[in-house]
Amino acid sequence: MDSLIAAAARALAAGDALGALKHVALREDAHALALRGIAMAQLGEHPRARELLRRAARGFGHHDELAHARCVVAEAEVALAMRDLRGGPRALAVAAAALEARADRANALQARLIALRRLLLLGRLGEAAAALAELDLSGAPPALQAVAELAGAELALRSLHTAPARAALARAQAAAHRSRVPALLAEVGEACAALERPAARRLQAGHEQMLRLDEVESLLAGDSLVVDACRRGLRAGGTWQPLARRPVLFALARALAEAWPGDVDRNALIACAFRTRRPDETHRARLRVEIGRLRALAAPLARIEASAHGFVLEPIDAHAVVVLLPPIDGDRASLLALLADGAAWSTSALALALGASQRTVQRALAELQAAGRVRSVGQARAQRWLAAPLAGFTTNLLLPAALPLT
Repeated sequence: MDSLIAAAARALAAGDALGALKHVALREDAHALALRGIAMAQLGEHPRARELLRRAARGFGHHDELAHARCVVAEAEVALAMRDLRGGPRALAVAAAALEARADRANALQARLIALRRLLLLGRLGEAAAALAELDLSGAPPALQAVAELAGAELALRSLHTAPARAALARAQAAAHRSRVPALLAEVGEACAALERPAARRLQAGHEQMLRLDEVESLLAGDSLVVDACRRGLRAGGTWQPLARRPVLFALARALAEAWPGDVDRNALIACAFRTRRPDETHRARLRVEIGRLRALAAPLARIEASAHGFVLEPIDAHAVVVLLPPIDGDRASLLALLADGAAWSTSALALALGASQRTVQRALAELQAAGRVRSVGQARAQRWLAAPLAGFTTNLLLPAALPLT
């Protein structure tokens, strides 16, 4: 390693990206390209950083597998920052194995943390939990320990286990202080603040109350029948009945729960579930069919009885009926929750995270853009989407593919 490369590396380690570029800006060898790519990533120029790192990886080729693997890991981290989730994890896993084989444990751990964070963004929490359990943090640098604990805290929060999340955040904060990385300290502080913000709304007998995540956890563990509008399902004690794929049934369940302990008029239920204000006999017949289906699905949790004017919800072994509402209203809440992290997302990445088609996401983004709630930057394949951070509350319950509660 020549003196200019060494000086650039020292500048990058100190966080001086511009100083590093002064040493290698005009060089085209693989080592210089890699350092320029890292410097551009630190400056937020992610597309240019990715291009430089790819060129560096090609330059190293197979004659320097260690440097090649490091470039692959660096490019994967840039892709994660760009919210480009299209690439498969195989190249990253191969790079991690190559780094481990050559005793570069720190960069091997970095590769595994990138793969773990990608799984979290995609909502694949079961796989993320397995990947987290396999991490060996003994002797790891404090910064990587903090990132791993942050990932563990996010996994716990997405699964609505607040006590383990608090413990993981405390460990992350201690590791971040040891690392002395300001950006890492700020990220840990933001994660801690999310625990104290309102996460959902509780609606019971016409009264609404804001809840923190720990209060939501207590509510769902209690003896109430909860109609969960965040995850679209019914819950009482340890029994969970998902209705995310049955929107009509969920709309009926929510309407009945909001009116509890009273009943709901048949015409009101038709308007709510079928989006019509001029019901006829076909709508009434369909309502009877859908109520029958809801009765069958909700049988372990509640009865749905006919009344003089409509139907009423009667919980089984539950003291009350509660509706758990998301902190923000609207059909696009999960999309806004993903964009609320302040990162620029591609349409394909949003579609992957939501488990929806790209065309569906494009239509939703067009509606939100027309309403002034999101904006786009770039054109064609380089187009990315941004939204203003949703200040004042946490969006954990709105993120997709949460694990069923246990």
